[in-house]
Amino acid sequence: MAEITIYTSNTCPYCTLAKNYLNEKGLSYNEKNVQTDKDARKELMAMGHMGVPVLIINGEEIVGFDQEKIDSLLDQ
Repeated sequence: MAEITIYTSNTCPYCTLAKNYLNEKGLSYNEKNVQTDKDARKELMAMGHMGVPVLIINGEEIVGFDQEKIDSLLDQ
């Protein structure tokens, strides 16, 4: 099973789309909300990102909700 982490915020519509997509596929993920978790915000900034969603699937980063990229990483 894929190891998935998703960095989100409360007001991000693309975060909701990404989470809904993962849920529809029956995948579990670790959500890190940068709005409520200071450590998650620091982690995201340390990776060089300022926006969300950022998904990490088996160590590969995806910036934004990119369904094709998500599918390609899950099929490996």
